[in-house]
Amino acid sequence: MQEPDEEKMRFALALRSAGVTDLNVLNVMEEIPRELFVGETLQPRAYENIPLPIDCAQTISQPSVVAVMTQALEVNNRCKVLEVGAGSGYQTAILARLARRVYSLERHKPMVTPARRRLEKLRITNVILEHGDGSLGLPNQAPFDRIMVAAAAPDPPRTLLDQLKVGGIMILPVGEGDGVQQLIKVVRDEDGFTYTEMSDVRFVPLLGGAV
Repeated sequence: MQEPDEEKMRFALALRSAGVTDLNVLNVMEEIPRELFVGETLQPRAYENIPLPIDCAQTISQPSVVAVMTQALEVNNRCKVLEVGAGSGYQTAILARLARRVYSLERHKPMVTPARRRLEKLRITNVILEHGDGSLGLPNQAPFDRIMVAAAAPDPPRTLLDQLKVGGIMILPVGEGDGVQQLIKVVRDEDGFTYTEMSDVRFVPLLGGAV
């Protein structure tokens, strides 16, 4: 087993090797204890740069992908953020450290209360995490400065695009759920939307409904 300091050094190197240079993102990623967001048997592997299984047949994304997506979202302390797919709450915690407020949706009800408890343990108080259909977003809280989607759709969902503020940014994987997808950065301006392809990724599919 690697020593904790060595694990953290490898973790930090993996983030920087992925092209993450934003010091705020790097600092928050190194501050949030990833082991809190995985099962006990997987905690020794928490700082490896790999995705890990979590409850309800979901995954916690590999740290470098989380960091790249967070950096591309360009979150600051004035932002109201919508997160689609809270999972165990890891990405939620990172966004919360950077944003003014985070609204997070998770379709799997058994994951919601444990994710809330993890955030409480970290004394994160600027998150509203709810059980719901993330593909619908939260129209009653829109528009959002930033939207992060942690599941892949064949195309950026119109319902979520409509909830993005002019000048806002959305990051999401696009493609079929069982293959390689493309990470997309969407920027909304007065004339519409600009799409930028970033990198190949693999995410679970974005499914409608709440279970």
